[in-house]
Amino acid sequence: MQTSHGIMIIDDHAMFRAGIRALLETQDNLEIIAEASDGLDGLHQATRLNPQLIITDLSMPNLNGTEAIAAIKRRIPEAKILVLTVHKVEEYIHAALRAGADGYILKDDSQDDLITAIQQVLAGKTYLSPSICKNVVHGYLNPASSSQSDLKPCREMLTMREMQVLKLIAEGNRNKQIAALLSISTKTVEKHRSNLMKKLDLHDISSITTYAIKNGIVLTA
Repeated sequence: MQTSHGIMIIDDHAMFRAGIRALLETQDNLEIIAEASDGLDGLHQATRLNPQLIITDLSMPNLNGTEAIAAIKRRIPEAKILVLTVHKVEEYIHAALRAGADGYILKDDSQDDLITAIQQVLAGKTYLSPSICKNVVHGYLNPASSSQSDLKPCREMLTMREMQVLKLIAEGNRNKQIAALLSISTKTVEKHRSNLMKKLDLHDISSITTYAIKNGIVLTA
């Protein structure tokens, strides 16, 4: 009798989760044991249910995918994690794999690609989407030859509140103004500001603003 693998899906779009569930239920050796709509709920369910494979998005509320991956791997190191996302930029891929993801596939890849990715990851192999450009793949397979120091950590590493603070700083708001807009204390704003600067390796307001514009967090006229 074929062994069935327990799978959990983490994605904040219910219809997308339903589509993935319908696809995977056609596979004899795959069983959906849980769904979660954000990273925090996914972490709690994974800890309780111990799925063999977790399929997760990156952009989610409460706890983003990169943070969830790292937290799940700390608690359940044997769990396999496959990222399923729209993000194909190199910084997202690097952040996800550094956090502990075992595979990375894009939402615009084919259903066959997804099934292949799942089977490869369950078999203990690393899977990267065929749609990801060759130089990105090379960077992961040959980390010593890639210029890691030139890569800025991606915004998926930030909490939702840190993202809000980042946006408001880039828009020219001072700490007191941000505190009033978010209904939090100035000290809390300063803490979020310090955290996001460390995570993104930014050192002043100018670099924060430049980062926010380049990443589409704020728009220029």
